[in-house]
Amino acid sequence: MSILQNISNVYHSNPKEFRRFVKFALVGALGAIIDFTLLNVLRGYFGWPLLWANTTSVSVAIVSNFVWNRLWTFPESRNRKKRKQLPQFALVNIVGLVINNVIVVGLDAVFVPFMGEPYSYNVAKLIAIGIVLLWNFGANRLWTYRGL
Repeated sequence: MSILQNISNVYHSNPKEFRRFVKFALVGALGAIIDFTLLNVLRGYFGWPLLWANTTSVSVAIVSNFVWNRLWTFPESRNRKKRKQLPQFALVNIVGLVINNVIVVGLDAVFVPFMGEPYSYNVAKLIAIGIVLLWNFGANRLWTYRGL
């Protein structure tokens, strides 16, 4: 079965959840733009160590993602108190941050001899974002935004 057929099957079996995933991915794309931009400014322009630049850029993207997911992807979640929901979202994303840092720093060390900076950490970041997207959606859907 092709990827397009799989996507079509998921859409037809649960279109509301499919649309929610697309919104989550679009919010994540905005977060990725913020993440990549800040990473490259902090690392490339200011010379921050990769681990700190990545941690800061991911953290800023997490805040953006929380706001937009609460307002747009899961608007019904606004009925819940932020003081409960934000720590849940933060915990899921802290795990995602650890996964992201391990992938970015680890793959950068592998890629840098072949492609040099900034390509090495940007390719590593792209891979990390793809993997962490799956973790973040699944964990947030099952815990932070469950029952919505």
